[in-house]
Amino acid sequence: MEFTLSEAQQAFQETARDFAREEWLPHAAGWDERQEFPVEALRRAAALGFAAIYVGEEFGGSGLGRIDAAILFEELAAACVSTAAYLSIHNMVGWMLDRFGSREQRARFLPKLTRMEHFASYCLTEPGSGSDAAALQTRARRDGDDYILNGTKAFISGGGMSDLYAVMVRTGGDGPRGISCVLVEKGTPGLSFGKKERKLGWNSQPTAMVMFEDCRVPIANRLGAEGDGFKIAMAALDGGRVNIAACSLGGARACLETARAHLVERRQFGQRLADFQALQFRLADMATDLDAARLLVWRGAAGLDAADPQATMHCAMAKRFATDAGFHVANEALQLLGGYGYLKDFPVERYLRDLRVHQILEGTNEIMRVIIARRLLGPGNA
Repeated sequence: MEFTLSEAQQAFQETARDFAREEWLPHAAGWDERQEFPVEALRRAAALGFAAIYVGEEFGGSGLGRIDAAILFEELAAACVSTAAYLSIHNMVGWMLDRFGSREQRARFLPKLTRMEHFASYCLTEPGSGSDAAALQTRARRDGDDYILNGTKAFISGGGMSDLYAVMVRTGGDGPRGISCVLVEKGTPGLSFGKKERKLGWNSQPTAMVMFEDCRVPIANRLGAEGDGFKIAMAALDGGRVNIAACSLGGARACLETARAHLVERRQFGQRLADFQALQFRLADMATDLDAARLLVWRGAAGLDAADPQATMHCAMAKRFATDAGFHVANEALQLLGGYGYLKDFPVERYLRDLRVHQILEGTNEIMRVIIARRLLGPGNA
């Protein structure tokens, strides 16, 4: 059991921190204000290997582990939570291809994804199926060597901008065993997009419905066997939950650092705010919650690397705790800054808006509790 980073991990942590501070942080408020998808900034991250962190090296991936990814996403999110979170989703799709794709599929799609010459989106949620993901209705009907897709996906990050969509579709009967995963390329006839959603946060990445109307996709674009789609989607989400938890750590850490600096500099009633014990205690609790969350995130990540049978539960625990703690720390930081925290001239309100959705996506935190409870109370755990 190690609580310190290796020399290699410290080196790429520092690389990511310097990159985020120099390349992302100065522009993050502007991206948020203009609702701008920072294509070139993402490609500069890809040039450092951040677009395919745990994809194998054969087709351009970095070949790192899940703890390594958590370290990197925390650093990137400390500059811009929204952009780091999109990068997490892109990494998730790349891993799905690397893990479940054929050699031909990997050779065809991965090189452009690892360079972020192409962008990727993950498409599971539908207007009528969110937490009940296995009830999805988007259907893929076989027609010769193709599938014909009909249906709609909702809340898709990168919708309309991405070049490749990993889409969970129903190829069989009801329930999870009737679901398959197909890759749909931008420009495919029958693929269209809804309006760009207006959101509280995550404004540096577009969100839109992804719609299929007699959309013809080659069967050769299916990942894995028919009926494997739900298993693939859930495996991807285990990693996605750790990543989004790490993004919460980064955003919350930035808020904690801002609050600490404010307490040291600001004076009221003849003394620094940092000299009031009540505020010292709040800062101490914020730091403790973040450190506890980080340890849970690293354990979840380590479980994925080790193929631990309890990894799904540990990832759910990490996601639930870290995203709740992250938003709480951001909210506490805003309160400590007083009126300044509410102004867009200061970064805390942006972090708070971006962090809030982490308690909803990649499985709501209520669903995380369901996953944990099922593991605790299921067969063999009486």
